[in-house]
Amino acid sequence: MTVFTFEHAPGDGDRPTVVFMSALFAGGWIWEHPYRHLAAAGRPVLRTHEAICALDRRVAGSIERLGDALLDACDEAGVGDVIVCANSLGGLVAIDLAGRHPDRVRGIAVSGAPGLTPDPDVGLSFDRRASVRPVGAEFGDRMMAALFHGEERFFTQEQMDGVGTMLLRPEAMVSMARSIKATRRYQVRPALDKVRCPSAYVWGRHDRMTPVDPWLELLAEYPETEVVVVADSGHIPMIERAAEYTAILEPFLDRCGRVPA
Repeated sequence: MTVFTFEHAPGDGDRPTVVFMSALFAGGWIWEHPYRHLAAAGRPVLRTHEAICALDRRVAGSIERLGDALLDACDEAGVGDVIVCANSLGGLVAIDLAGRHPDRVRGIAVSGAPGLTPDPDVGLSFDRRASVRPVGAEFGDRMMAALFHGEERFFTQEQMDGVGTMLLRPEAMVSMARSIKATRRYQVRPALDKVRCPSAYVWGRHDRMTPVDPWLELLAEYPETEVVVVADSGHIPMIERAAEYTAILEPFLDRCGRVPA
């Protein structure tokens, strides 16, 4: 197992680096559109490669350690101030980092975070005795139905095969179980109370894994936050509505300002 490796484009050094964090099952490839678009515009960006399930169980099972691992990758890249963009479990990591490192985290953009509803429904049983295992067409169909709103397949077969192969490893299954346990323990409201930086919540209206309505109710108590619901999207708007997600993200990044001189 490994801590995060990453891809980094330095861009314009006087702006905070936009850091895209991997999700529970999916690696940094879920951020392909915003990462490439922002890098081409000269904005400094970094994305981690490994899915959280691919990390050591001690890291994957702790929101705080995941955040520390993300900042370790930033340190290795020579990145200082950051704007953290994260989906799913990574969303809790972004919120937690903003509260613990207000001097460094200049903004957060969160999508599909757990913590307010029962365990995320991935539409699958990964028990090795079950009839559905994380390989083959049935696995792909059920995973797509859990993640996306429409019928279009947004993951390539190579990406699906990679997720399935990872989940067949016993250590990855343990890391997944510990990650989900960490979301049950995490106290979202106290964490939100500590966030002082600009915050955007960009959620798919049809997110079946982490439904948006409980978050809309809670975030109404934090009027300084920006909330955007993407109408025709499920759990991963940065893939399912990639151009729309990036268009929402760009003006928010501008509001996060520049690195102090």
